[in-house]
Amino acid sequence: MNKIASFTVNHLDLLTGVYVSRKDYIGDVCLTTFDLRFTRPNEEPPMDTPGIHSIEHLVATFLRNHAEWAEKTIYFGPMGCRTGFYLILAGDLTSSDIIGLLCELADYVLGYEGEIPGYSPRDCGNYLDNNLDMAKYYMRKYKSEVLDNPTEDRLNYPQ
Repeated sequence: MNKIASFTVNHLDLLTGVYVSRKDYIGDVCLTTFDLRFTRPNEEPPMDTPGIHSIEHLVATFLRNHAEWAEKTIYFGPMGCRTGFYLILAGDLTSSDIIGLLCELADYVLGYEGEIPGYSPRDCGNYLDNNLDMAKYYMRKYKSEVLDNPTEDRLNYPQ
């Protein structure tokens, strides 16, 4: 079998960042998949599951209710390696195109108080596996390393 595109990225040189992972077309509609890398692969510990789970609930809720991006949001979810998230948006987009959106969602998570959306056994298959404090820790780190000063090496995959 052919190696999939995400396994061809040099993870040894990969920084935390916002990367275009791939672009796919369904008819004439472009879907852009973003690699939102929250931790450095193989350098930093992976994120813990409760923190990831809380980010996933909060950000998915934020995106699907966003005035501009709700109808363009296809998917948001964690990477299996627990170093970040995939975000799929409709449109032929670059990393720079979504920095404003990512800043908004980071501020949403960082300012969030109260019960996490979907925090019930009826709404979630593992609702007790959440940690808002860890979600804020990871988001604060991502915002300071990537979003507050997005440099080219954090917007484009290493060659």
